[in-house]
Amino acid sequence: MRRVLILGSTGSIGTQALDVIRDRRDRFEVVGLSAGRNAELVAAQAAEFGVPSSATVIAAIDGSDAAEQLVRDVDADVVLNGITGSIGLGPTLAALETGRTLALANKESLIVGGDLVTALATPGQIVPVDSEHSAIAQALRSGAPDEVRRLVLTASGGPFRGRPRAELEDVTPAQALAHPTWNMGRVVTTNSATLVNKGLEVIEAHLLFGVDYDDIDVVVHPQSIVHSMVEFVDGSTIAQASPPDMRLPISLGLDWPHRVAGVGAPLDWTRAQTWTFEPLDDEAFPAVTLAKHVGRAGGTYPAVFNAANEQAVDAFHEGALAFTGIVDTVRRVVDAHVAPGELTRESLAETEAWARAEADRLIAAS
Repeated sequence: MRRVLILGSTGSIGTQALDVIRDRRDRFEVVGLSAGRNAELVAAQAAEFGVPSSATVIAAIDGSDAAEQLVRDVDADVVLNGITGSIGLGPTLAALETGRTLALANKESLIVGGDLVTALATPGQIVPVDSEHSAIAQALRSGAPDEVRRLVLTASGGPFRGRPRAELEDVTPAQALAHPTWNMGRVVTTNSATLVNKGLEVIEAHLLFGVDYDDIDVVVHPQSIVHSMVEFVDGSTIAQASPPDMRLPISLGLDWPHRVAGVGAPLDWTRAQTWTFEPLDDEAFPAVTLAKHVGRAGGTYPAVFNAANEQAVDAFHEGALAFTGIVDTVRRVVDAHVAPGELTRESLAETEAWARAEADRLIAAS
């Protein structure tokens, strides 16, 4: 029996995790829930899964540090961090400090925290829940670390795949949210449209698997069937393929390395189908190249990248910034950043505040 604490229980990852657990009560027990809002849904989830009120947190009511304290207070085997944004850093650090297995969907906490997170983690303690990184983790079991030549992250290309930059100036928020494959929240869906999400995933892959940025590539795969690949030194490439359903990587995150029977439908190999792969258009979608630059710089630079992007995404949806202005703004904030001497939670908080203010200033002046 795996005791599971779910952070972000009302979001896409949290609700799908509860779908996985719902019919497998002999395998998983929900021992805690947290969400940023939606008290009514959290209460319904707690009632259904028998979670006491003492292990149920609504951050809007209990404060921003409540999820972190919940991680320290609740006796869980695995913490699923499905919070959106860098606010998930505190709970991520708490899970690692208390020895819990961390099923990580909150990529921002790893990317922003960088060495603060990796220094705390023991081997195998962080289990990735992003479909791409779950795919890589599965494929890496086919060889030894020194046999890996490169990682290949796949990207759907989002709703604007194939469009040149000139055709992206007048993109509307509604168009940006019309992702062809995945159903996600506003920030992640917009990040997928700009390819910022893929840039964040490149940094995440480097931190999770210790592979150099020069050996992490991105390829556009519109069908979203091959979730990522590992190329080995003998020329063999191992790809993980499955229909696009987040319940599969979530289930692996909850009970890694064990597989949960029946959690997803397999591919139908009796049906004719075509999978295609295309190079990424770096001119139209420069976010991946910028993310690699930020990742190599390290320190507080990834936090600047993430914070400036969050502000720019909000401005885009409020009508204050063009779609192409999102990554342009992030680049300008990154270029203006001067890193502090030491990476600490305090320096990260100060840097993020500066990055958000600088992004807001640039947007207002544009």
